[in-house]
Amino acid sequence: MRWIKLENAVNVRDLGGLPAGDGVTRTGRLVRSDNLQDLSPADVTRLVEEIGVTTVIDLRSSGEVRSEGPAPLQAVTSVEHLHLSLIPEVGAMTDVAKDALAVNRERVLKRSPDDVAGAFYIGYLDDRPESVVGALRAVAEAPGTALVHCAAGKDRTGVVVAMALTAVGVPREEVVADYVATGERIELILDRLRSSPTYAKDIDNVPAHEHDPRPEIMSRFLARLDEEHGGVLAWLADHGFTTSDVDRLKAKLLDA
Repeated sequence: MRWIKLENAVNVRDLGGLPAGDGVTRTGRLVRSDNLQDLSPADVTRLVEEIGVTTVIDLRSSGEVRSEGPAPLQAVTSVEHLHLSLIPEVGAMTDVAKDALAVNRERVLKRSPDDVAGAFYIGYLDDRPESVVGALRAVAEAPGTALVHCAAGKDRTGVVVAMALTAVGVPREEVVADYVATGERIELILDRLRSSPTYAKDIDNVPAHEHDPRPEIMSRFLARLDEEHGGVLAWLADHGFTTSDVDRLKAKLLDA
């Protein structure tokens, strides 16, 4: 696991080196992260000058963005920032609390009472398909390294990264293993979020174990995409992500 050590973000890793077809994913093309709000000057320098970040894809809600205020990377003119919320823009919801993962919790519970987290992940795709597709296009089109983040870097980021990796041929077990890797940093992530008024209340509104990125959550999410939509590529195609888009994503993320 290619962890990127920063002073003031704890769930940052490069998604290079994963098997995909006959090759591997390329280092320095796609990075996933938790909230970038507290980056130090040294963190900014490392991300921009060493890692090569040129595009930040922020999956947080507008309420979170307003509450947290500008992040240090936003002052860097060479970095493009795209805000692509994965949850409906209602109030100041965050996805740290389960209620914030979809507008209609009752609908989600009825749809999948035994797999609440996975149903919420499907909810991202149902509620904001344009943001999911836009995020993958932004990754493909980034002139340098694309960095995808939300608050914890687990749920919303996990879904977008899983879609991207699956689309370019990374095996499912590797996609699930990448999702689970966030568990290595979960206590550090929760401590960071507790320090923010935006997220502090939500953190302890659910049992601690519900924050864990368990493998069955991602496995069930991907299985549901297979069962209900014919898989990741079929879902993307149904929402305007063309074969050419897939080819561009592969060209971006994979070794030739």
